[in-house]
Amino acid sequence: MSLNTIANQTIALVGIAQAAALVQQLATTGSADSVALEASIASLFISDERGVENVYGGLSGIKLGIEQLNDQISGLKIANPEQARYSASLVFLENQLARQPSMLETIFNGIERARAQSEHFDLLHENVLANLGDIYHTTISTLQPRIMVNGEQEYLSKPDIVNKIRSCLLAGIRSAILWKQCGGTRWKFLFYRKKIQAELQILLKRL
Repeated sequence: MSLNTIANQTIALVGIAQAAALVQQLATTGSADSVALEASIASLFISDERGVENVYGGLSGIKLGIEQLNDQISGLKIANPEQARYSASLVFLENQLARQPSMLETIFNGIERARAQSEHFDLLHENVLANLGDIYHTTISTLQPRIMVNGEQEYLSKPDIVNKIRSCLLAGIRSAILWKQCGGTRWKFLFYRKKIQAELQILLKRL
């Protein structure tokens, strides 16, 4: 079964959009959509062997991302420039990361440790999120340009919220890797916009 379909590319883009939305929620309000947060963090531990949708635990896990991406690309102007910036940065950083096989291996090994931890505690336990946050901080955040997260200082100064934000950014990178595995490219995003919009309408009806 080929992953290279517009349906799979759209779902992976939705994963990126959801990670960006969660980062913005956490940075500006200190909390985030709990269903979306759990699905995005869980995507770090799930392979795509049983399909791209399964990576996010089904469509219900990416409802937030489907709605956000639909808002972002259905109008004449970008509905949320901040989220669009986070999404574009994640795709750009994934390209940088693809040229760093040793860093990729460090990330995969760290995620394996966090997976074992999540089975001992639970998925959103502070220890698991601290581990994932540390993986992001010591690897991807050393790449240029770093993603600058805007928000309220009272939330951005709390270690537990910072760990959640970094974990969501790591999940966004995971979705960007998945997008590329499904045949996604920057020019496809530009030229297949109508096809992606049509696919989003199908996904919205299925929610």
